[in-house]
Amino acid sequence: MNKSEYLSLIKERMGQRRYIHSVNVAKAAVELAEHYGADVEKAEVAGILHDCCKEIPKDEMLQIMLDGGIILDAVEQGTSKLWHAIAGSVYVRDVLGIKDEDIINSIRYHTTGRAGMSLLEKIIFTADFISDERDYDGVDIMRQKAFECIEDAMLFGLQFTISDLTKRKLTIHTNALACYNDTIISLEKKGLL
Repeated sequence: MNKSEYLSLIKERMGQRRYIHSVNVAKAAVELAEHYGADVEKAEVAGILHDCCKEIPKDEMLQIMLDGGIILDAVEQGTSKLWHAIAGSVYVRDVLGIKDEDIINSIRYHTTGRAGMSLLEKIIFTADFISDERDYDGVDIMRQKAFECIEDAMLFGLQFTISDLTKRKLTIHTNALACYNDTIISLEKKGLL
């Protein structure tokens, strides 16, 4: 499939607001990929498709994951907000036939992050925070950090997310904590902390 076919596909699968978000994430992903020397085409595809299962019914997400051999851990079972990323990674692999592990993982971990993320995974994670329609307290800081040091931007995003989840007494996936720790270690090694 090509870019216009992916855009048509997601337009059918989601409302206008989510579609605009996906287009904007793809745009931000391309800009970040160009800035950091990553594969621009892969960044655009992953950005377009990152939320491809966000607006389908939960039972459909569960079926996609079950058919794809996914076994949810305890936190994932109780946190349906994480399902779209997992189901999306299975959907692009099994239904759309995308075999590129980097694109698949970028979709899978765009909400939680994880330790040992590839550059493309970091780009999609960050692009989701800085897309043009985003309007939250600190978004301008996040956008600036995104083009200065992607790990610093990720740390800012992770701090925002972890703080929000703890304030609301919600679970934090171990992948997010591992991503946080990995990012701190990376920044320390670079002498940036």
